[in-house]
Amino acid sequence: MLSNPWFIAIALNTMLLAIAAIAPKKLLTPSGIAHAWVLGVTLWGTLGWPGYTVMMFYFLVGSAVTRIGLAEKEALGIAEARSGARGPGNVWGSALVGFICAIAITLIRLNAPTSPLIPLLLIGYVASISTKLSDTCGTEVGKAYGKRTYLITTLQSVPRGTEGAVSLEGTLAGVVGSVAIATVAWSVGLISPPGIGICAIAAFIATTIESLIGATIEGKLPLLTHDVVNILNTLIGAAIAILLTWLSSTAFALSS
Repeated sequence: MLSNPWFIAIALNTMLLAIAAIAPKKLLTPSGIAHAWVLGVTLWGTLGWPGYTVMMFYFLVGSAVTRIGLAEKEALGIAEARSGARGPGNVWGSALVGFICAIAITLIRLNAPTSPLIPLLLIGYVASISTKLSDTCGTEVGKAYGKRTYLITTLQSVPRGTEGAVSLEGTLAGVVGSVAIATVAWSVGLISPPGIGICAIAAFIATTIESLIGATIEGKLPLLTHDVVNILNTLIGAAIAILLTWLSSTAFALSS
């Protein structure tokens, strides 16, 4: 029983989230803790410690980046709500696509352990999280250190924190974030070395599209909330990575 991954998942997440609940600096709201528990247990139970490690890396780095220049961002009114503490919307906005990939991988493995869909879904899982960390790093570093911030649709100068705004500092931070988490995923065996570049490309394209959505229709359509945009962002990143991986493997097969 002690070696059962689901037992380990329940024990580990209960312990870690209990610590998070009593920690002085809150990284999660009380309801966010409950939802993060479900997510964490599922990821460890389905993808084991490698998949869990990648998501934990995102959570820790994303939370740290959110607090960069927090006092100044709060003074300008552009800081994340609750000083960056994640609620249920943040949890699933960031991780729903990865959560679905993890469950799909497990279901496929039960019936077809060598299915070619598994590596595609694995890179989709990694790319979804890589995309979200890229978005978080780009947004938060841009808010804190962006010297010149431009609206992506018009390239007109706008205040930091404007929806759809981009900056050189934020863009570079986003690329670094996506490469960092994809490298972690490679180091734990989830993706191959070329997958790092694929995840970085997918994250860059997806976050650019997310900025376009933010500059044009986010908040103007009733259902297009910030959390829904985050889900779309990670879904686009995952889909692009899966497509690029499939195309590259197909091209390799045809040439050999």
